[in-house]
Amino acid sequence: MNRPQYILLPANPLFIFVSLLVAFLLNLQIWGRAPGVPDFVALALIFWGIHQPRRVGIGIAFCMGLLMDVNDATLLGENALAYTLLSYFAITIHRRVLWFPVSKQTVHVLLLLLFSQTVQFLVQYMVNNRVPGWSFFLESVVGALLWPVVTWLLLAPQRRAVNRDENRPI
Repeated sequence: MNRPQYILLPANPLFIFVSLLVAFLLNLQIWGRAPGVPDFVALALIFWGIHQPRRVGIGIAFCMGLLMDVNDATLLGENALAYTLLSYFAITIHRRVLWFPVSKQTVHVLLLLLFSQTVQFLVQYMVNNRVPGWSFFLESVVGALLWPVVTWLLLAPQRRAVNRDENRPI
């Protein structure tokens, strides 16, 4: 099966900002923290950490984590720690992950999301001895299943056709 190869344009910083803002707003929704609903900010941070590690790094992940901590009314720094570690490991493996097709990248994304949730679980357990149920980790599975859709959506503005059309400027 021959997949079309695309030449990617540079990512627009405004588009990166808007995508992180939309992910944050999706997490703010009423259904945003329900069991099985993925953490959209974590997915966006993984995507940009893999595809644009120089533009979206650990500092942005920390700030997004603080915003989520305030939103969730959790221990200040819980999400910030999880997102910082998530971003660090996404940036660390970004070259390896890009060698795989999107369908196989989901395994890496699942492991990153599970690691992030394990950090959150350990922080919650150490602070208040709270042990969430099995549905707590369902969020990572759904997030990994959404990875192909997230990749397609966030790469769409950067794609350029292989065969250049003389009537189009790009």
